[in-house]
Amino acid sequence: MSTTLTVSGMACDGCERNVEEAIESVPGVERVDADHDAGRVTVEGDADVDTLVSAIDEAGYEATA
Repeated sequence: MSTTLTVSGMACDGCERNVEEAIESVPGVERVDADHDAGRVTVEGDADVDTLVSAIDEAGYEATA
């Protein structure tokens, strides 16, 4: 399953890494691809969307499904 979230606050490659690292710790995540230019992150796996949003928010960014 693929989930795409809109993420605000990512401004550089370092931000992408921060978001990816935060999401990788969520159970059920198989692959993560963040794109700061597009302002989105795509997650492969069966992770809960609310948990993904919370992980991104806790990393200092704002995510919406």
